[in-house]
Amino acid sequence: MRHRRGPSFSRHPVATVATVGLAVVALVAGACTQTPRPPTKTHNPGPSGSRLPSPTSSPSESLSGKPNIVLILTDDQTLAEMGHMPTVRSELAGKGMTFTNGFVVNPLCCPSRTTILTGRYSHSTGVYGNMPPHGGFQSFGHEDRSTIATWLQKAGYDTALIGKYLNGYDKGSYVPPGWDTWQAFTTTTYFNYAISNRGHTISFGGAPSAYSTTVLGRAAVNFITTAPKDRPLFLYFAPKAPHGPAIPEPKYAHALSDLPPYHPPNFNEADVSDKPSWLRSMPPLTPSEVADVEQFYLQQSQTLLSVDDQVKNILGALQQTGRLSNTLIVYFSDNGLENGSHRLLNKQVPYEEAIHLPLIIRWDPVTKLHASTNSSFALNVDFAPTFAAAAGVPAPGAEGTSLLPLLEGAQVPWRNEFLVEHMVESRSPGAPTFCAVRTTRYMYVLYSGTAGEELYDLKADPYELRNVAADPTLAAMKAKLRADDMRLCTPKPPGWVQPPPSQPPPTG
Repeated sequence: MRHRRGPSFSRHPVATVATVGLAVVALVAGACTQTPRPPTKTHNPGPSGSRLPSPTSSPSESLSGKPNIVLILTDDQTLAEMGHMPTVRSELAGKGMTFTNGFVVNPLCCPSRTTILTGRYSHSTGVYGNMPPHGGFQSFGHEDRSTIATWLQKAGYDTALIGKYLNGYDKGSYVPPGWDTWQAFTTTTYFNYAISNRGHTISFGGAPSAYSTTVLGRAAVNFITTAPKDRPLFLYFAPKAPHGPAIPEPKYAHALSDLPPYHPPNFNEADVSDKPSWLRSMPPLTPSEVADVEQFYLQQSQTLLSVDDQVKNILGALQQTGRLSNTLIVYFSDNGLENGSHRLLNKQVPYEEAIHLPLIIRWDPVTKLHASTNSSFALNVDFAPTFAAAAGVPAPGAEGTSLLPLLEGAQVPWRNEFLVEHMVESRSPGAPTFCAVRTTRYMYVLYSGTAGEELYDLKADPYELRNVAADPTLAAMKAKLRADDMRLCTPKPPGWVQPPPSQPPPTG
């Protein structure tokens, strides 16, 4: 039986009319009332629970001049899906730095997010997948005692997580340390979902006003506009979009009707005889599957229009409160998605579509409201140390490197290769466990056991159509990359079986 891990492609109704409870109405309306905080964290809300400042409030003067920090993290967004987001293009990329080589070091939701929170690789957090025993919220354990949230909170920041936390966070009563405002999905969907509001679960129905991206955006705006003016803020805004099943907001259900299909050269790859056996076993996509992929790409793009709206609203709130001029804003995705490339629909693979992602940083005192690009490798393991450096606090245990020197245009020594690691989960068959090393020119992948290896010359073959691991002229390069790979991938993923010294080339 064929198995292509990926989203469900069946068309879902945009919304079903449903009754939204009184608590939900309050949240959707924009109040997003919070449970009381300890005295030192209280925002002193008025009688109605609303803390909205007047439109003429004076500019914020945050603690010791520390910058505000906003992370906008989408879910499963690819580079190809950036073209339909006018605010992100004009107000972030147009006034900031686009890192053309932004990558994740494990192409899956939960491990990527724990890396973002800690600045540590999967082999240090122990979170390799989305499910226990080596993945998910349950596997994060005491790691949540030292994250960017706890570091910044101790430094006087008002902190908020609004949206998706970690896969497996479903009870809602637990609020991790470091978060002053906590409005996290316990069921992560576009409609008919639930949010933990500092440990109190609020359920949402299927009414158009309950569309999760918009609800979360209102909560983010409320957090910004009601935050104490004498404290810097840290906002982690994480909507579901464009993760499948991608359901657009009703107002965008018919948008982008002329969007052409995205068929890169490796789409539904015709000849996979050079690939490892696990990929050779994947048959070509059928015409029906191709049509589903095309429809899904359209729906994903439609969901991102709502994200773009909320980026605009967040920027507006920062401007209104006088914070925008000193806010470090990062736009990124937790991983990409194959969407038909190499016949695949999933993301737990070492290919470019799954690991190479859109990364934009705007910080007006540094980027000067000018668009620029940087081709250095910028990884999700770098985010936590970047935020810590901007705030002037330590990043204990972080294995990444602050991106601030690159943002400032400094000429500093920088990495020319990095590790990508992933462990296959028993309930999610597909690509075997792998360790890979990506350089400025090559991608080398070594699979556990006898599952094979891959080598791509990305300068000659950017779509990874020709595995050259068996090319004798590249034997020395492959040996070096394999040695680098095994050095970087330490310790190895759970269950790793050391491959033989050399492996035969694939057979058709």
